[in-house]
Amino acid sequence: MTAVQRTFSLAAVLIVALGAAMVFSSCSASKGEEVLTAEAQYAKAMREYDDENYLEAIEAFKTITVQYQGSTVADGAQFHIGEARFERGEYILAAAEYDMLVRSMPSSKHLATARYKRALSYFMMSPKPQLDQKYTKLAIDDFQTFLEYSPQDSLAKDAEAKIAELTDKLARKVFESGMLYFRREQYKAAIVYFDNVTEQYHDTRYADAAMYWKARCLRERRDYAGAVATVDQLFEKFPSTPLREDALELRAAAETLRLAPKAEDDARKTDGTL
Repeated sequence: MTAVQRTFSLAAVLIVALGAAMVFSSCSASKGEEVLTAEAQYAKAMREYDDENYLEAIEAFKTITVQYQGSTVADGAQFHIGEARFERGEYILAAAEYDMLVRSMPSSKHLATARYKRALSYFMMSPKPQLDQKYTKLAIDDFQTFLEYSPQDSLAKDAEAKIAELTDKLARKVFESGMLYFRREQYKAAIVYFDNVTEQYHDTRYADAAMYWKARCLRERRDYAGAVATVDQLFEKFPSTPLREDALELRAAAETLRLAPKAEDDARKTDGTL
């Protein structure tokens, strides 16, 4: 065997040996991972989560949901995937992860909180009143679902407060649309929006204002009797309305205009022109 051949032979042996070592190392690592229990993997994932290494935590929790689906920590892992997404501000992904737990793990101890956090994720995406309110409506629906299933939960009062806040936002959007048409002197269209507020959002702070501005629209349309009747309804439904003084002034003006034709007819009868 020549020196060159021996060199190539040794090189081949080294390559084989190196390959075997890499395989052995890989197998050893795999075996190390295999012996890691679900609980140990969960503890590892929680450490990443507590250290705010959310991406690493998500991957670690996903390992549990895939490899240890039937374990006692699988639901906790699924819940904390949602929590990590939420902490990263990835609210639509967080909502999807919470939803996964609600739908597939109905016996989880995290179920009530997952319902609440799903709603809260949509709440965080609720935009200004002028924009599309898709996520506002989803949040309201999910907070209501949470309250139906967990009315005594410690988060119930907060859910009720957020429903009120979101409903107020929806009412504001409709009310401002009515005001837009009022300023354009499109009073018939404005009345449609104001009626919508009083019918669908009667328990919001815009309901009495909607009735007042409906009365204003009716006066502008020369429906004076309708304006008077609307103000009377306003006082009946909202006796403590802060718009009371303005509404009284509006009512008096509309009543005067309503009676004006009759007064003119009476005058004509008196002077014999009728």
